[in-house]
Amino acid sequence: MLSRSRMKILKGLNATLTNNAAERALRGIALGRKSWLFCGSDRGGDRAAMMYSLIVTAKMNDLDPQAWLADVLARIAEHPVQRLDELLPWNWRNPNKLVDQAA
Repeated sequence: MLSRSRMKILKGLNATLTNNAAERALRGIALGRKSWLFCGSDRGGDRAAMMYSLIVTAKMNDLDPQAWLADVLARIAEHPVQRLDELLPWNWRNPNKLVDQAA
């Protein structure tokens, strides 16, 4: 049972308690679930999960996942091992934007 002071606090709040944000975040997973049944094998499922985690990590860092992955895959072979952390989503800078800003 809630005390009177807690009830006053709850009544004073003008916020609705919903889980819409969580449901929207999970919607992409639910929509793709049927397609992911046909990954072909356990390894295919593991690769799909890895790609999904990379895409979500890029989105969480306010990046375009396609631009980030394309740039990282194009640069990773020639990128120095000591500086691989520059390619992580939270450290990555879009080289195309840097060129546009310089022009």
